Parts: sequence; structure tokens; C-alpha cells
Amino acid sequence: MTGVLVTGGTGKTGRVLAALLRERGVPVRVASRTPSAGAPAAVRFDWNDPATHPEALRGTDRVYLVPPVHTTDPMPLVRPFLAEAERLGVRRVVLLGSALVLPGAPGALELAAHVRARPGWVVLRPSGFMQNFLAPHPLGERIRRHGDIRTAATTGRVGWIDAGDIAAVAAALLATPDGHTHAPRDHLLTGPEALSYRDAAQIISHHTGRPIRVVPVTVAEQADVYRASGMPHAFATALASVDAGIRTGRDDHISTAVRDLTGRPPRTFAEFARQHAARW
Repeated sequence: MTGVLVTGGTGKTGRVLAALLRERGVPVRVASRTPSAGAPAAVRFDWNDPATHPEALRGTDRVYLVPPVHTTDPMPLVRPFLAEAERLGVRRVVLLGSALVLPGAPGALELAAHVRARPGWVVLRPSGFMQNFLAPHPLGERIRRHGDIRTAATTGRVGWIDAGDIAAVAAALLATPDGHTHAPRDHLLTGPEALSYRDAAQIISHHTGRPIRVVPVTVAEQADVYRASGMPHAFATALASVDAGIRTGRDDHISTAVRDLTGRPPRTFAEFARQHAARW
């Protein structure tokens, strides 16, 4: 058996995925820009350094693909990597996409279409991450430091999903080279319920005993918050515009994909808040 290359291997989903695959006896290579010398099967991988790509792919036939972060157009960096993966005989790629579409950023949609077009390759489209409510994400930092959530989404709802559930789905698809070969090539991943930011604030308040306020802001003000956190201008603008889509109800969806692919229900936001209450 060859193994799985986990890009973004130290991130929210990659770290959990690597552990889940190892539990199943699957060989894993954990890719990151600065791999720890003592980490098992760690390999250096940098989107901006194509020379690192062939070595990272060596001995693998499956890839968990986390695109470059904070960019509105990942294709110039990802396309050569995927071409190299195909050349080396990679049989399955599972792409971490998103159900929350960045306005004015067609590159992510182009990447998803590119992956779906390959036999056996799969796109995951998770809804908003529950982990965004934790620091160091700007949303989580705001809750921790100021006890409020600033949003332009008003009462719009999102099917928030725990990163661990995303990793569990990816593990089910990557554990064997030909696993779920007849499953759809695109999976919308959500938690068990759709919640507004106000709903989420009430749940966090309940589990922390600390009142969390929701403060309405404009999309432009939201973009300023993201830019102040260090995000590039274009990406911050696009990310803030996601709230406008949430406001219209575009992301008020629930799917059964987590249960269908893992055999267990996705985690609730209340369970997430209870576990992480001390971090707020």
C-alpha cells in the first residue's frame, strides 16, 4: 500500500486527518512549510516553491489538498502541483473547498471544477468552520477580547461544521485507494443545524456564563476588521462579502453527508461550545 500526502498537515483539518489515517494503518506524509524535525513522516512543502512538490508526493497515491490560504486565485500555484500529481500516478485527490463562495473570486470555483473532472477525485465543500469562533481567527479573537461578534450577516444562518467532522469525511474517502469510488464527486458538508451569529452567541453565552453581543456592521467595516488582522486587501474584501451572501439565506443549508460517509452524526455547535468554553 502506498500512502496519503496531507497538505496543510498542521492545520485545523489536516492534523486531525493525519491522526485518523494513522489509526487505520494508512501511511501518511504530513506536509507543511516548516515541518518539525521530530514529527513522524513530516515533509517540507511550499506552494511557492515547486521544487518541494515532487519530493512531497513521492510514495503516495492519494492527496488531501488544502489550497493556499488568503488568496482569491489559487490556480496559478495549484495547477502545476496537480499536473505533477497526475504525472506521478496519484489516483485520488480530496480537495478542501468551501460552500461559502468568495464573491469576485472565480479561482476557487475553477479549482473545484478541475478536481471534479478527474476520475476518482473529490471536492469537499464544508460550510463555515466552528473553529472560526476561536482565536486566532479574527472572529474568535473578537469574542475572547471584547465579548462581541461583528457581522454584516444580520439574521442569516449557516450550517456550521466542526473541523473534526470534515477530517472524518476526508479519512473515509482517503483510507483506501478505491474507497467510495461510486460516491458523488462533490460533497456539501454541514453540521446538524443552521444557526445565525446571534444563535451562536447565545450558545457560547450559555456555556461560558459570559454575555456575547452581536454588533451589526457593514460589509466594508467587516473588511476593515479582516485587513487589520493581517489578511491581504483583496482577500479581506472578498471574505467580508461572504456575510452579504449569508444575509440573503444563500448558505442556509443542511446536508447528511457527514453521517452518510462516516456512519455517525456531525457534532452540534452546543457540543463544540461546551468543549471550548475555557477559550472564551
